[in-house]
Amino acid sequence: MSKKTALIISAHSADFVWRCGGAIALHAKLGYNVTVVCLSYGERGESAKLWKKPGMTLENVKSERRREAENAANALNVHDIQFFDLGDYPLDMDREDKFRLVDVIRAVQPAFMMSHSHYDPYNTDHSYATKVAMECRMVSQAWGHNPGEKILGAPQLYLFEPHQTEQMGWKPDVFLDITDVWENKRTAIECMEGQEHLWHYYTNVAENRANHFRRNSGGMAGGRTAKYAEGFQSVYPHTVDEL
Repeated sequence: MSKKTALIISAHSADFVWRCGGAIALHAKLGYNVTVVCLSYGERGESAKLWKKPGMTLENVKSERRREAENAANALNVHDIQFFDLGDYPLDMDREDKFRLVDVIRAVQPAFMMSHSHYDPYNTDHSYATKVAMECRMVSQAWGHNPGEKILGAPQLYLFEPHQTEQMGWKPDVFLDITDVWENKRTAIECMEGQEHLWHYYTNVAENRANHFRRNSGGMAGGRTAKYAEGFQSVYPHTVDEL
């Protein structure tokens, strides 16, 4: 029986931690091999604390960001983390970069994928990453792309929570209870030393989403007691045999 897999496409090297670290750790615990692709390190736009240090260089920032991401990935039991190092602010991918991502998608054959919200007026790298994720998912399904390779089926693409949901048009339709793996996520969050100002923020987000999980799983009439959760917006229809 083939191993269950999942693929996370992260614009920068910290995004996967804040936004879906619980989903990663939970699915790893359930037996999934979870692959994370970081399209950039966030070295230009998301590393202010590092740049404030005297004598800092671009390569040193990248090195620190990679170290943080690898430590976080270990805390979440990520199967494989890949760094495309494509640059940020702005993130931009040419045809060959996209085919490189297609190669990963086909190799992983994910049961589901995750990336950012469709729209982000504060950080266009995020919405660009999702546009590319959808494009590469499409190419991965094409029989005419590298004929003879195993094509992709139709994995769901879940959009994880952006920083200011009311500005992004992001509307969650799935809440995932991550209480059992919260300590993994919190450990991963604390690996992101360069963005300590976000540690409490994303802990608070997880607590708020747990409230929504409880309410939508039955509330006072018998909903599951969840302390921490993550929310996601699905892009494609779900196929079911019963409701």
